[in-house]
Amino acid sequence: MDGTKTEWHGAAAVIMSENKMLMVKEKESMNWSIPSGGIESGESPEHACVREVWEETGFRVKVLKFLHTKKTVIDTYDVVLHYFLCEWIEGEITYHDPDDAIEEIAWKTGAEFLELCHDYPEDREMLGTFFNSSTV
Repeated sequence: MDGTKTEWHGAAAVIMSENKMLMVKEKESMNWSIPSGGIESGESPEHACVREVWEETGFRVKVLKFLHTKKTVIDTYDVVLHYFLCEWIEGEITYHDPDDAIEEIAWKTGAEFLELCHDYPEDREMLGTFFNSSTV
């Protein structure tokens, strides 16, 4: 291999309801993360975010605002991940994930969030700021 990294662009959704965060548990790692996934050709990061939430959880959401972009390297990928704060609109927990990568979908309290094994531990501090300080 020549050491060249492949670029991967994705979008992630922070969704809060009643001071709980929507999270998904990955089958492969058995760790938790917020709903996220790759941006498809011709798709905006915002549209990818909304689509990925629906595919992974069955919920329809609206993007409220851009939060930040994380740039990192994971294995042989240069990763660019756009984070958005989203609002839950409608839907019930259902599995539509075409990658069949999701083991569990759940709303987690601040206390539960602190106990989880996170797929991306570097996001833990930032995500923890979305809980009311009295619960984390």
